[in-house]
Amino acid sequence: MIRGPQRRPVPPPWQRVPGGNFDDPTELMAPLDRPTDVIAPVDGAGKPKPEPGPPKGQSLARSSSMMAVANLASRVTGFLRQIALAAVLSFGLVNSSYTIANTLPNIVYELLLGGVLTSVMIPLLVRAQKEDPDGGEAYTRRLLTMAGAALLVATVIAMLAAKPLVALYMGSQTTENANPELATALAVLLLPEIFFYGIGALFGAILNSRGRFGAFAWAPVLNNVVMLAVLVVYALVPGEISLDPVRMGDTKLLVLGIGTTLGIAVQALVMLPAVRRVGIPLKPLWGWDRRLSSAGGLALWVIGYVLVGQAGLIVTTRVATASDPGAYAIYSNAWLLLQVPYGVLGVSLLTALMPRMSRAAAENRFDDVVSDLSLGSRLSTVFLVPISVLLTFFGTEVGLALFSLGAGNAGGGAARLGTALAWSAFGLLPYAITLLQLRVFYAMTDSRTPTLIMLGIVVVKIPLLLLCPVVLAPEDVVLGLAAANSFSFVVGAVIGQFVIARRLGHVRSREVLSTLWRTLAASLAAGVVAWLVGRAVQAGVGSGSAGSAWLVLAVALVVATPIMLVGMKLLKLTELDPLWRRLPARLRR
Repeated sequence: MIRGPQRRPVPPPWQRVPGGNFDDPTELMAPLDRPTDVIAPVDGAGKPKPEPGPPKGQSLARSSSMMAVANLASRVTGFLRQIALAAVLSFGLVNSSYTIANTLPNIVYELLLGGVLTSVMIPLLVRAQKEDPDGGEAYTRRLLTMAGAALLVATVIAMLAAKPLVALYMGSQTTENANPELATALAVLLLPEIFFYGIGALFGAILNSRGRFGAFAWAPVLNNVVMLAVLVVYALVPGEISLDPVRMGDTKLLVLGIGTTLGIAVQALVMLPAVRRVGIPLKPLWGWDRRLSSAGGLALWVIGYVLVGQAGLIVTTRVATASDPGAYAIYSNAWLLLQVPYGVLGVSLLTALMPRMSRAAAENRFDDVVSDLSLGSRLSTVFLVPISVLLTFFGTEVGLALFSLGAGNAGGGAARLGTALAWSAFGLLPYAITLLQLRVFYAMTDSRTPTLIMLGIVVVKIPLLLLCPVVLAPEDVVLGLAAANSFSFVVGAVIGQFVIARRLGHVRSREVLSTLWRTLAASLAAGVVAWLVGRAVQAGVGSGSAGSAWLVLAVALVVATPIMLVGMKLLKLTELDPLWRRLPARLRR
């Protein structure tokens, strides 16, 4: 087990000095007096205003369950969207150009929703609701006004700089593997998403800070539905996107670009009624609030986290586009597919654990923080390792089964995507644990350490990415890129565990490793047996088609599941004890 000095963490300055100290950007604010989900604003006389949070009696578990259902719906519809995108565009030059162009506004999405929203905006809004006589209304309006203006300016600048931004990710030379002109044209149409991503993130922060989770949780589903409709229209429009020359007025190009941006706009604007219902007027209110300045240092570290990650992404896109026309689209879709089980299981787990860890950290109950980290790591292991093993054995079949529709398997793209999935499946658990570890630091209002951990991940990743075209054939480079990305998260999980051990004194690594080897042993035994049966099925019905792939996957699940469960029971995997206790009752029914 990884251990550091057995010492109690030193309290941050605002816990030692009366009145607080906000000089250190990684220590933004003192602990709240009460959990954030029970804070009610007060009026000028100090009396409670109408409760902005969830209805009385609505528990955290209920809210988490609703968000888990919404997240599942979002993942499923988003997955259908990716399948439709592959069926319409195939895994070739157009898809790769579209994916790279859409990466640019997605950086803003990752920045706002992955960091600033959770670690900066929501705590500030909650504190304003608690301390301000108007329940934080003026502060919220100023935030919306200033941020909206900044987002609008940033969007215009990004659109004007579309060409050099694209060149940064894929170079400026048109080759048989890359078309910067097409990517630039698409980027001009997609970069307005920056404004809508930002406004949507702010709306989500306002709603979440007041205990309203529904609109924000379900908004991405509507975006995916809009995008599916856009792809139907795209498929019905005659002709193909012109590549030589690329014409901005091309109907199919406009449908794809404007339609994608429309989906993000709908995702943001659908939250407007919910924002009005919590009593926030949308009339602009100009002026600066000093509390926005106090968040600057923390936000800068979060921005640094995203920018460091982009260094790895830039190298990935450049290596991919230099090796094969469809390599980046395959890499991107394989990674998105790998994130589906994490999104369904891991995000729901984080949703339940994050408030507990935040409150425990705020109250200096660091043993409870470690306990929740251990619990989250062990449950992630039990849920995700079996999926990783099965994806390793049957990744190619998953790619064929899901992406062979339409033009998806043109040039063997679906099979290559599945193979990339198999090469990278081992990174699923380290990815989940790394994100869980980062939440521990955010719970302690420390955004500097996650940035430094990300730096370590990227430092390991970039040399591996650059090595791929040296040791692999051009058509196999994407496999190396996928494996390098996953391996970097293995390194990230090790670094995170070591740093937390140094910070908190212990991390109960032995518990996690014990769960890991038991789960892995049972999963590998089931996976090997299922793979042998699957090969026998393929010998009888053939391979390479979507139908045979679906048959092999169905047989594999039927064979592997009972073997896996029996193995976990024999190896005394205690995390599944609640399941064993329920099974007899279920069977009696």
